Parts: sequence; structure tokens; C-alpha cells
Amino acid sequence: MSASNPQTRLTFLDRDHSILAFNERVMDWARRTDVPLLERLRYLSIVSSNLDEFFEVRMAPQLNAHKTHEQRGLYTVETYEQLSAKVHALVAQQYAIYNDELLPLLEKKGIKLVAHGERNPRQRRWVKEFFQREVQPLLLPVGLDPAHPFPQVANKSLNFIVRLTGKDAFGRENEIAIVKVPRILPRFFRMPPVKGSKQSHFVSISSLIRSHLADLFPGRQVTEFSQFRVTRHSDLAVDEEEVKNLRTALRKGLQQRHYGEALRLEISAGCSDYLAGFLLAQFALPQEALFRVPGPVNLVRLNQLIDQIDAPALRFERYNAGWPVQLAPGQSYFEQLQQGDVLIHQPYESFDAVLAFLREAVEDPDVLAIKQTIYRTGAKSELMELLREAVRRGKEVTAVVELKARFDEEANINYAERLESVGAQVVYGVVGLKTHAKMMLITRREDGRLKRYAHLSTGNYNPGTARLYTDLSYLTADDALTADLEQVFLHLASQNRLPKLNKVLIAPFHLHKSMLDKVEAAGAAAKAGKEARIILKMNALTDEPLARALAAASQHGVRIDIIARGACILPAQVPGLTDNVRVRSVIGRLLEHSRVFYFRTDEVEELWLSSADWMNRNMLRRVELAWPVTDSALRHRIMDECLSACLHDTKDAWLLQPDGRYVPAAMLAGAKGRSAVPQSAQASLMARYGSKG
Repeated sequence: MSASNPQTRLTFLDRDHSILAFNERVMDWARRTDVPLLERLRYLSIVSSNLDEFFEVRMAPQLNAHKTHEQRGLYTVETYEQLSAKVHALVAQQYAIYNDELLPLLEKKGIKLVAHGERNPRQRRWVKEFFQREVQPLLLPVGLDPAHPFPQVANKSLNFIVRLTGKDAFGRENEIAIVKVPRILPRFFRMPPVKGSKQSHFVSISSLIRSHLADLFPGRQVTEFSQFRVTRHSDLAVDEEEVKNLRTALRKGLQQRHYGEALRLEISAGCSDYLAGFLLAQFALPQEALFRVPGPVNLVRLNQLIDQIDAPALRFERYNAGWPVQLAPGQSYFEQLQQGDVLIHQPYESFDAVLAFLREAVEDPDVLAIKQTIYRTGAKSELMELLREAVRRGKEVTAVVELKARFDEEANINYAERLESVGAQVVYGVVGLKTHAKMMLITRREDGRLKRYAHLSTGNYNPGTARLYTDLSYLTADDALTADLEQVFLHLASQNRLPKLNKVLIAPFHLHKSMLDKVEAAGAAAKAGKEARIILKMNALTDEPLARALAAASQHGVRIDIIARGACILPAQVPGLTDNVRVRSVIGRLLEHSRVFYFRTDEVEELWLSSADWMNRNMLRRVELAWPVTDSALRHRIMDECLSACLHDTKDAWLLQPDGRYVPAAMLAGAKGRSAVPQSAQASLMARYGSKG
């Protein structure tokens, strides 16, 4: 490639900084005055949860580069310091919103977190009695000495460090003690109401304990203390080529996950330099990893407070998903699918229809076999119980369980064992690859022959997230498509070579190259003077070959729109490089999760649904599916509801600028003199499909 080629001048955006920029967009919902107050608090909690996962999964190589003084490569001292500075700035904004905006507004609504200094004598008596009765018996302070070294502190657990004067029972001056706060203790408690008042008063567990730390050390004086929380590396690493039993190896790994490498230390803003330095030394962390926070060290647990507050006016109005418009209630799914494919747009339309499809299959005596992939299904899964019932009814059930679904490993191991216990065939996919494809295949005897029916999805088989994530479910009896799925299940169980498939694209075999080919074909068409168009909707775009291909297609004149909720490494509208690329992120009440890929070259249109984002891991290190939508009515509906709606969103959308910043679409519309009422894609679809009952 010559030096004059524009591709050599294309600089991708940093993935980690792009992830943090996504969290800034989420945090904007905590600022928005048109959002109900408790929901604003919840968005602040979501940011904390996202940052926890960012440190647990993404920060280890950055920190290790800092510790080893790396100066070259992808991770260096400089990249760690830059990333740390970005996180510190984001956390500072987060606590400013919490303390300066949300807490005062909550207090105006009669909801108050009462600090120790604000409690009246009656409240102090209640706190003391509650502490002695419900909390103190569960606390075990550990004084540090040669026989009691610094204790193991679990990932993301709440703890206190205390500095003491005086001597212990043996006459020793061990001045540091650690108090672990058990996870079983709630993080917020409702205080007794004041007679005649409608106010709701709460106390946090950290405030409650700090008020009575001295009670834990009789005969000694507490001179300094601080709450603290350490975040650890939590990505399980198992060498699948070496282990004999993946399930057993993962169980052992789960036991150690809570004690991985320390990556971040959160302490109270007023913690002394002495105690802060002591903790940094214990966890072998640099100063950049220290976060002094003016409030609770774990804002994720604000959800416990939100759930205790009975104030419907401070929450989103309840949304009741409508029954899928294509499905007639009470009529057999098998009969309906013989008439054509069915699309369910979740959560606007109810995920219950998917469970009802499986339930009919379980109860139908003509159904002989059910095959299902399991990635994330939730804690108490009706789907898993239906599969167990299918086995009990004599059907052949095969479950491809992904044991390595991050942070769902233990639940999936338990589900695998429960399915095996009743006689289901459980397999764990392909060694070295995560099975991320979402598919269900039902085989039924009809008129003396076998007929297949299938469900495919861009999301998970999880009723909880199906109420919060936008996804597309696709029900079909198409012979070519269901035959492909049969071959995919055979491949996952036997690991034999896949034959040539009719319609489905599979990662890691075909999907990456096929998407590259389609982008390049659009570029070639545009170069030849034909009209070409690409619209892509996904969670993230971080695969460099695909990003580079999109930039090249843009330079040939292809109009490209990318709707990427999270990280995107491809810069938009950079002169001479990505002039024809627009990137937008929609952050709404619901989490945008559906993956839709649209290509048009001249008069030929293609629309694909997929379980895969355009990330290297999805394309090359996972088993993923993409399938075409050939029905023109369904294709038009997907274009309208998933692509066009997002492209015309002026309320919840953000547009990526050439310098890497995201700017609200409403701000840009205002700058261009557009005064129309801002349009929200999600709000429009909720109004269209919501049940009135």
C-alpha cells in the first residue's frame, strides 16, 4: 500500500476511550430533567456498574504496562495514565451529579439519606439499637499483626480500615484494623417514620457502621478510618486445550475470581494520606488507581435504595409490551409458521411469545426433538424448566451451554448439571470458542415426515433483559434455513466440518469474510458510478479490518450510516478518509441491542440479522450466526423500526464528530435551525406497540 493511499492515514479511535465516552452518554440520562428522579439515580448506578466491569475486564493490561514501565506498544505508561485521568474525570462528574443535583432533589420530594451529624436524638437511638442488634453480630474486626496479616479482601466488597491508639489485650500497639462488611447485609435501611411526617428517611450501611466503629474496639480510641473497596481483574482464563473437564476447571476458577489482581482502590474523600498509602501498598497499586469519592464507594448498590421507595411518580410509567402483531393468540405456532416467517420486536412486543412457542413444543406429542443454545438465561429460568419438562415427556433435548458466558459461568454450570440430571444431552460447543449464537430448533412429525421449526434471535433467552433490551426474534419454518441450523447443531455437538450452508453465515468460518465482501462490493459499485448504501446497527464496531473496509467504501462514494450504541473505533466524516460515514449512538430508556446489517448495491438489497457485533472476538473467536431476511414485508418493517427510526432520532441520539467527540443530535438540529419537537425512536415504538391493558 503506497504512502499516498488514504488508508495509510486512517487513525482509529481508541477502544477504551470510546467505552468511557459511551458511559458519559449514559450518565447524561442522570442529568436530564425530563427523566423521572429515581430513574436518574438508576442511570448513575448503571454507570458505576459499567465502570466496575471496565476495570474487571479491560484495565489489567494497562496497569501491568504501567508497573513494568512499558514505553512502546498498545499498552504503555502513557496510555494507562491517560485512561486513568479520563476515568477520574468521569467519576468526579458522577459524584457531583449525585451530591449536588440528585440528593437535594430527593430531599425536596421527602426522601433523605440521613448522615450521622444530621440525626436527631431519636434517630441516633434507633441507629445504635439497630447496629447492636442486626449489624454488630455479623462484623469481625481484624487487628493486623504478624499473626494476623492483611486479610483477603474480595472483589468489590465494602470494608473499613481503622487506625487505633492504645494497646490491645496483650499490650501490643497494633494500630491498624480491618472490618469487612458482609455482602448479606443490605446497603440501605429505612428508618422509622417521624410521627405526622410523610418523609422517608434512610441510612446507608457505611454511615451506620462508621457511627459505631468505636463500639468494635472497646478500650481503644479510633483516630482515623475510611471505607474502602477494591476492584479486581475478573476475566476467567482457562486453557481449554489443557484441561480435561472444562466445567470442573471453571468451577475452580470461579472460586478465585473474587481475589484476582487488584486494579482500582476506592476510599472516602476524607481518608488520610497515611491510610491511603497503607492500602495502596497492600494492593500494590499506583497513585493513579486511587479514587477518593465523596459518598458511598459503591453507587451500584443505589438500586437497593431505589427499590425501597414507593413513589410511582418518580419512576418511568410502566410499559406493558403488546402481544406480537403477527401472532394470533390461541392459534398453534406451527400452523402460523406454515404461512410465513414471524418477527417479534422486543421489548415493544412481548418475549412471552417466545416462551409460549417453546411451551407448545414441549406439550405437543408430535414434537420429537428440541435443540437449544444457552448463553444467558437469567437466574430463575422458565426456559430451563421447560427443557427439563420436555425430557420428562420423552423428547430428545440437546442443550449447547456456553459455560464461559462472562459473569454467568456459575449459573450456566448449574443449569447444565440440572439438565443432565434428567437426561438431556448437554454439550459445551467448540473448544476455544464461545457459542454466542442464539437459536432453537424444533423437530416435529407431520404427515409421516419430519418438519423443522426454528427461533433465531439477536439477543439472549432471558426474560429479564428481554424487557429492557431491544432485540429481534425471528420464527421460521423455512426448510433451507432450518436445515442450516440442524447442521450448525451437529457441528457444535460432533465438531465435524460444516457442509456448505444454504442461507446462514457462521463465525468464525464465513461471517467475517462475507461482511468484508459485502462492504467491498458496495465500494466497487459506487466506484463504477452505481448507487450504493450501507446501514449497520450493532452494539460495537471495533474490528479493524471491517472498519478499514468501511472507510475504503466511503472513499469510493458509498453512503454509510453506523448505529453503534457503545464503542466505535471508526472516526466519522474525516475529510478525505470517512467523508461519507456517519456514526450515531442511541442511548434511551431501553438498551439498544439488535444487530441489523443492510446493504444496497444498485437495485439489489440485502438485510441480515445477527447475534454478532463487528468486533474481532465475535468474528473470529465465537460461534455466531447471521441470517438473511428475504420476506419484503418483514424487511421493510425492520428497516422502518430499527434503522430509519434511529437515523431520525433527535432526542436520544448522539453523533460522532471527526475529533472523536459525541454531540447530542438535538444540539446539532438546533444549530441548523430545526425547531421541531425532538423525536425519540424508542418512545414512538413504545406508543405503537404498548398494550393498553
